[in-house]
Amino acid sequence: MNTRVVENMGKYTGQVLEEIFSREVIEKRVDELAKQISTEYAGKVPILIGVLNGSVFFLADLAKRLDIDCEIDFIKVSSYHSGTQSSGTVRLLKDISCIITDRDVIIVEDIIDSGLTARFLKHRILENQPASVAFASLLFKPECLKLEFEAEYVGFEVADRFLVGYGLDLDQKFRNLPSIWAFPVNMNL
Repeated sequence: MNTRVVENMGKYTGQVLEEIFSREVIEKRVDELAKQISTEYAGKVPILIGVLNGSVFFLADLAKRLDIDCEIDFIKVSSYHSGTQSSGTVRLLKDISCIITDRDVIIVEDIIDSGLTARFLKHRILENQPASVAFASLLFKPECLKLEFEAEYVGFEVADRFLVGYGLDLDQKFRNLPSIWAFPVNMNL
């Protein structure tokens, strides 16, 4: 098991992180998701809407591996105003710029945990009357989920732990790690 110690981060300093998905495991799963999406969207040109900032790594890797044409746009929302707990509300910080009416849309997320952001995004996108809306999420926390719909493309199901790396952050740090790491289970973040 690979571990790393958090340095220079105030109250988090000294915490030991555990690697739960290596770069190689992530790459293999992204390949599989890209093949599935390419097959299911053959003959179509979906718009991939990345949810900033966390989805950037996953979106880039997924789009590069698709065997179909696609378009890319971004939306930015916030439900974590600082720290590790959701505020319970979602704020739209940047809207999409493309026209999605009668288009196939795939919302690309780094993680779906409570479902609050996913629910907000689905309703926001449906207001524009797309032909279809699907979710691709690298990570999915089923035990925390409060959603009335399913994510169509899921990389990995994960336990309810605070995760960082491969786009996931803690106060904007750790996003650039090429693998995914978990804080200790008993950690009170």
